[in-house]
Amino acid sequence: MQRLPDTSLTVALASGGRALFGWGQDRHLTADLFDAINQNTRATGQWGKSKAPKIPPFPRPEPKKKAPEKQAKKRRSVAEIYKQFQRR
Repeated sequence: MQRLPDTSLTVALASGGRALFGWGQDRHLTADLFDAINQNTRATGQWGKSKAPKIPPFPRPEPKKKAPEKQAKKRRSVAEIYKQFQRR
């Protein structure tokens, strides 16, 4: 997968799911910049005696969570495997 645009569906599916379609490097940087400006506003704003307002972060897509790994299979001896083939 070389030279595919980072906003392509193939890259999105490889990165975590269809929700990431259209989310290229530029969109991620824009969302990070938006959050950084909001944090700077909260930190340096003149709020007086009141608390700084909670500014919600830029909405980002949530990639699909990977399924939990299955437990390791129980080791079997050669005799057990042979018995399984004899049942057929």
